[in-house]
Amino acid sequence: EVQLVESGGGLAQAGGSLRLSCSTSGLAVEAFAISWFRQAPGKAREGVSCISSDDGSSSHSTTTYADSVKGRFTISRDNAKNTVHLQMNSLKPEDTAVYYCAAGPLCTWLAGSYYYWGQGTQVTFSS
Repeated sequence: EVQLVESGGGLAQAGGSLRLSCSTSGLAVEAFAISWFRQAPGKAREGVSCISSDDGSSSHSTTTYADSVKGRFTISRDNAKNTVHLQMNSLKPEDTAVYYCAAGPLCTWLAGSYYYWGQGTQVTFSS
C-alpha cells in the first residue's frame, strides 16, 4: 500500500521558516515526480513546488516553483529515506494553507495527474 504522510506544519511568523516533510512508503520516491500543493480556506488547491523523478542521481532532477514562492521555498528529496522536504523561508500571511504532497509521473500543476496524495499538514500564520 502506498502512503504519503506530511509533517512539519504549525504556526508560522512573519519572516519565519518551516520545513515540511513528505514521508512515503510503498513506492520508490525517486521514480516519481513529487509535488507540494496547498489550499487556503475558500480557495482552489494550487501547486507550490515539484521535483521531478531522477535516473538514480538527484542532480538529474529538475525543480519547479510557483511564482509566489520562488526564492523563498526549496524542495529537496532524500532517496535513502524516501522523503521529500519543502523548506519554507521568509513566510508570509498568504502562505497560510493546508499543504499536501502528491506523487505522479510528471511535474505539473494539474492535480488530477497525480496518483497518490497525503492527508495534508496545516500551516497557519501567527501575527
